[in-house]
Amino acid sequence: MIVGIIPARFASTRFPGKPLIDIKGKSMLQRVYEQAAKSKLLSRVVVATDDERIADHVKDFGGEVVMTAPHHPSGTDRCWDALQQLEGDYRYVINIQGDEPFIEPGQIDELAAVLQDGAIELATQMIPVDNHEILFDKGEVKIVLNSRNEALYFSRMVIPFIKDVDEKEWHKHHQYYRHVGMYAYRKDILEQITKLPVSSLEKAESLEQLRWIENGFSIKCVTTKYESHCIDTPEDVQKVIQLMGL
Repeated sequence: MIVGIIPARFASTRFPGKPLIDIKGKSMLQRVYEQAAKSKLLSRVVVATDDERIADHVKDFGGEVVMTAPHHPSGTDRCWDALQQLEGDYRYVINIQGDEPFIEPGQIDELAAVLQDGAIELATQMIPVDNHEILFDKGEVKIVLNSRNEALYFSRMVIPFIKDVDEKEWHKHHQYYRHVGMYAYRKDILEQITKLPVSSLEKAESLEQLRWIENGFSIKCVTTKYESHCIDTPEDVQKVIQLMGL
């Protein structure tokens, strides 16, 4: 069985209270929850939070919530805390980002579909890069893959470098992918990675998945056909509303 967990914090440097902001009559968190609940492959959807305001809100709209410790440095750690409190034999956890109010249930199922045989340790998603601007945007994390579509490395820089080709043409000479930040963890692997110390590559790039790679874990990368529409700042709210035609 697979459980979807939505980590939700009230505190945020750029956007305090972000999970509770109103988007056309529903909070962002409620929209994420309702979209995740439409997934065909998740057995259960739970919000994991350390904030009573968020917990009360989830209960008000009929969702399920688990209270976690306040000190967790990442959503991964919060997922492990929540999973330990849930009854049920869940083989995998999918960490669903709480700032994508219009996430497609089909995107969640794309990731869940590769978990069926139980062999996958960790999995995440990617989308092909087809233009220069996205490729060289340091806010977009790029993935270097092996022949089995497992991650060799994640970087904010462009890897590989293509010799003797103009940078604006690189995307035409190599299939680059950018990372889409939804993670699946096998239960035993989730327990192990939450005990790992912060790694040197993780600190350098500020990407926690590099800690897993440095410690020898395998991350399967699954192509998604869906675009992600994250809300990171108050200004993003109206942009996403317009983009979705609401």
